[in-house]
Amino acid sequence: MIALLLALGSSLAYGCADFLGGLGARKAHVLRTVMIAAPASLTVELLLWPFAGASFASATLAWGAASGVASAAAFALLYRTLAIGPMNVLSPVTALVSAMLPVGVGLVQGEHLGAAGLIGLPLALAAVVLVSAGHGSGTARPSRTALLLALGAGAAIALQLVCLHQAPADSGVGPLIVGRAVSSAVTLAAAGLMYRRLGAEKPAYAMSATAGVLDSVANVLFLLAARGGDLAVVAVITALYPAGTVLLARGVLAERIHRGQLIGLGTAAVAVGLLALA
Repeated sequence: MIALLLALGSSLAYGCADFLGGLGARKAHVLRTVMIAAPASLTVELLLWPFAGASFASATLAWGAASGVASAAAFALLYRTLAIGPMNVLSPVTALVSAMLPVGVGLVQGEHLGAAGLIGLPLALAAVVLVSAGHGSGTARPSRTALLLALGAGAAIALQLVCLHQAPADSGVGPLIVGRAVSSAVTLAAAGLMYRRLGAEKPAYAMSATAGVLDSVANVLFLLAARGGDLAVVAVITALYPAGTVLLARGVLAERIHRGQLIGLGTAAVAVGLLALA
């Protein structure tokens, strides 16, 4: 149950972070947004070091660095995806892809689900799609480029989560610190190489930094949840984060919530209950 609650907290934090990151990327080049978000995220993890502990064995360094490369790609692809929009369509596409790979890895590694879990897992995956699947007359259809970016962002997020899960269980926040340091370095290097193409627009500093802080909180909660529960369950609960993004998009941007989305939210609630029993 504790792992489930941690995964729900991670999902909520990811949803809020993605919404703010997507808005920030509408105001300036996506790399300018990530340049603020990634170091802010690293700062949070460094502040947690004295309280949560950290070790830096070779396995921690390897898996942490791999997660950092995936995280840098996820940051850039996801924020660019959400900047193009519409958020309430592209966010669940990304989330579904991000859930499938960790679920597959967990099951291949021998995780077993009871009857409730076997029902709840596909229901949760269906909920991820339904949360934003409805296309009404007031919702723009995403472009092919936006869909490809969403698929790429989902794959990068999945790789990041799998790498974090593979890090040693006694490494504390070590893999998060290594990962965020690597992602920050990759982002700053990319920004330096593309400096002339970043434009003159200033990033939304507060919004971008808050997105980075929330992303760090989400990562910490996911890591704790994955260490205390099954990766397959934790990953699919975490992937329900589009619910937060969609609700914020409705409240702030006045994006419509369709009947299918409401059904998806209800389906998610049922799925979470079943997975709690599992």
